[in-house]
Amino acid sequence: MPTITELTFEAALKELEETVARLGSGDLTLEESLALYERGQHLAQHCQTQLEQATLRVEQLTSDGEIVELS
Repeated sequence: MPTITELTFEAALKELEETVARLGSGDLTLEESLALYERGQHLAQHCQTQLEQATLRVEQLTSDGEIVELS
């Protein structure tokens, strides 16, 4: 299993969706659920960080080089 920091946004989001589905199935032991929940938390944070970085890049990219905040 790749480390979370090695995952693209799309791969991390897909794994997060799969994690939520597995947790919702109720077929896991308590230990498996806790480990999966923990990885899901890290995946969600990774996705959030990547989205924030993308937003900053978009805010900084304008045709005339000015930094413009998007609403």
